[in-house]
Amino acid sequence: MKAVVISPEGGIETLTIQDRPIPRVQADEVRIEVYAAGVNRPDLFQVKGNYPAPSWVAADIPGLEVAGVVAEVGENVLQWKVGDKVCALVAGAGYAAYVTVNEGHCLAIPTGYSFEEAACIPENIFTVYSNVFQRANLQPQEAILIYGGAGGIGSTAIQLAKIIGCKVYTTAGNNEKIAFCKSLGADVVLNYRTDDLLASLKGEPIDVILDSIGGNYFPINMKLLAEEGRLVYINATAGGKVELNIFQLMQKRIHLSGSTLRSRDNAFKTALRDALVAFDKAYDLFAKYKPAVYASYPLENVQEALFQLQNGDVMGKIVLTLK
Repeated sequence: MKAVVISPEGGIETLTIQDRPIPRVQADEVRIEVYAAGVNRPDLFQVKGNYPAPSWVAADIPGLEVAGVVAEVGENVLQWKVGDKVCALVAGAGYAAYVTVNEGHCLAIPTGYSFEEAACIPENIFTVYSNVFQRANLQPQEAILIYGGAGGIGSTAIQLAKIIGCKVYTTAGNNEKIAFCKSLGADVVLNYRTDDLLASLKGEPIDVILDSIGGNYFPINMKLLAEEGRLVYINATAGGKVELNIFQLMQKRIHLSGSTLRSRDNAFKTALRDALVAFDKAYDLFAKYKPAVYASYPLENVQEALFQLQNGDVMGKIVLTLK
């Protein structure tokens, strides 16, 4: 099969398309013929040597989410059959013509979704649901601040928060991205290059903050959060070392949390998938949520896709297509 392979030297410019053996399916796995694969920032980190894959997946093939057709099922698989159209959260090796994954990490492609749109679901929605709705326990009518609303995670978080009836604040870096965030339902969009967050949000207590930046935003977050506020980290691109005033944490009774998803075990990911299915039934999620596909590239143009993501010229998601 064709697969994108990271060179030992690392770097986007050294990626190549190579022939690799089709992966064998284990008893509790399905093998998916990949039609489209989502492109995510963790893929960039892995390509540059900063985010190694877990030991149980191909270490030199990136890719965390796919959409396609079930080509083979393991002997213990009960949920899927050959020919089913699914999208899946994978721990790696998604930039390839075939990938294997535990059956519990797959979702049926929602009615009306293209393969490209479905390939945008797993990494973003699993991440947002796990952190915003499970860890931060976001409730209807609460206020949430989402950093980087125009990105894949941000555009998903905006939509899911609005679906349950929250007030959504977010940030973006230019007028085009501000308009994009508003089109997704954001109530207030601030330009992080020019607006003073503390001054702009004075008197607007925030219940939940979803932060992927860290660094100097940490003290700002602590001031913005309401009593019983929840601060959740999913990355720290501006730095992971911050100074915490424990008294401030205590006085506001702030809940501070963070997580990564890739290395979590099969049971956790399956339970997360099941919770998402229940969320869909409760809120008609997939009828209301619309993945924002910003650009599609054939697999052979993976370098161009990753360079575009690296440069930040994206609103929504970039997708690689194989069919």
